[in-house]
Amino acid sequence: MSCWARRTTTVPGVPTVHANGIDFHYERLGSGPPLLFLNGSGATLQQIAPLLGPYTDHFEVVIHDQRGLGRTEVPPGPYTMADYAADALAFLDHLGPELERVRVAGISFGGMVAQELAVTAPERVERLALLCTSPGGAGGPSYPLHELTDLAPEDRNKIRQTLMDTRFDDAFLAEHPNDKAMVELMGTGPPPTEGALLQLEARRHHDVWDRLDRITAPTLVASGRYDGIAPPENGEAIASRIPNAELRLFEGGHMFMVQDRTATPAIIEFLEEQA
Repeated sequence: MSCWARRTTTVPGVPTVHANGIDFHYERLGSGPPLLFLNGSGATLQQIAPLLGPYTDHFEVVIHDQRGLGRTEVPPGPYTMADYAADALAFLDHLGPELERVRVAGISFGGMVAQELAVTAPERVERLALLCTSPGGAGGPSYPLHELTDLAPEDRNKIRQTLMDTRFDDAFLAEHPNDKAMVELMGTGPPPTEGALLQLEARRHHDVWDRLDRITAPTLVASGRYDGIAPPENGEAIASRIPNAELRLFEGGHMFMVQDRTATPAIIEFLEEQA
């Protein structure tokens, strides 16, 4: 039994769909083949919006605030990774038959959800991009972010800085102003919400390692060379278990898609390919 009661955060006039027993805030952006885009830990649709622009030029991006986050309802916990995958599938079902089979891209925690979705319902996934993520279990977990929640903000931000990119010390950031600005921006966020804490608890139990061979879609596994949250060896492990998976390493850390200008075009090119 959760200590948190169900809380509704939906707003009149905001696109909402009721799926899997929850009211989800969502957006459909751009035009082209449908692409389900799954967010990272604690991230909301509003926060991820700056990354979506290039994708909306090529796809109809379908994206939702995951359970407990943003303007989506906060149901009682605990949550499981299977819950997040079931949410995504029910969400697609309610939006219409044209989303019976979609391309899927998942960042970090979203990549974990994408893996869970793809091993659960492989027939629903046309192409799959797993970005800065981990398989869990014997294949390697991502860094246990739940262990940072009780730290003082200054200590938490210092650790997150080096997790974001293992090169990020004061000397490196002094010479790389764009990276420094990214660190400062990400260090100004509020403390975790109820839904974010429930998400971190689900994340710590993520493990698809023994089921990855169920994925049938062409898969791109993309990792940052200096990622301290989802190290590149975790991406290598994922690619080793998925038939015909392609592994790409990019220059950067957990946010390599921002740091390496070649990353997003490469991901889009992969997702655009036809079977």
